[in-house]
Amino acid sequence: MALFLRGSRLFNIRKTATAMQSSCSSLTSGRQNVNGVDLYYEKTGTGKHAVLLLPGALGSTKTDFQPQLKSLNKELFTIVGWDPRGYGRSRPPNRDFPPDFFERDAKDAVDLMKTLGFDKFSLLGWSDGGITALIAAAMNPTLINKMVIWGANAFVSKQDLDMYNAIRDVSKWSTRMRQPMEEMYGAEAFAKTWVAWVDRFAQFAERPQGNICIELLPLISCPTLIIHGEKDPMVPSFHPYFLLKHIQGSRLHLMPEGKHNLHLRFAEEFNKLVEDFLEGQNIYTPKKHSL
Repeated sequence: MALFLRGSRLFNIRKTATAMQSSCSSLTSGRQNVNGVDLYYEKTGTGKHAVLLLPGALGSTKTDFQPQLKSLNKELFTIVGWDPRGYGRSRPPNRDFPPDFFERDAKDAVDLMKTLGFDKFSLLGWSDGGITALIAAAMNPTLINKMVIWGANAFVSKQDLDMYNAIRDVSKWSTRMRQPMEEMYGAEAFAKTWVAWVDRFAQFAERPQGNICIELLPLISCPTLIIHGEKDPMVPSFHPYFLLKHIQGSRLHLMPEGKHNLHLRFAEEFNKLVEDFLEGQNIYTPKKHSL
């Protein structure tokens, strides 16, 4: 999710880009028209290995990935952050949640990278962005180099549903939790969009096995690193183990003190882990896990 929760050649491109400086490295921001909407993105680095950052629910480049845009190795990687349609600076349109919104986000993400000129790239997906990454990797096996996901799930269980319903009313959240989203969307719009998100996830629970994208997991062929914070209050530990079992050749790395926003709270450790994986380093020996 977001800061605290729970991510061929195209034409008729309307691009408005500005350049700014960030930690002595050029950060370019702009908008690209993709699939009929203007998608906001930020790009930094000059490396040959392109990486797309996928934010969580209601999240954006600004709220979800500043430590990665700032500190991932810019000589090795070209890093792209984006705001999915209806989120952050990719408005209008306002966000909606049709039954296929994850598939829609996955297509937007892939098409954005194609529009920016990347023929092959890796995915870093957090929470909802992790689900989007799973679908994108399954549907585009020749385009995805590697994938890192954390805080993601392929189905909705009753335990998940109970947790979502418990946080449905944002007026019960602390000011610290609400503030970033209220600043971005406005208090009323944030509350309304969040309720719409919870209601859509409740409908996934009505599907057989609570399915979001279970049937796509065996189609993923890229090297995949699953990271899980053992103190994550949002994603029970059975979810990363399920992904590990069903994504061929995937690896699971546990962070004992990690919570849902482990990439923000432990940014240095997380970034090093990601860099080593993307560059092919043997960061640890995968072990078989019983479910």
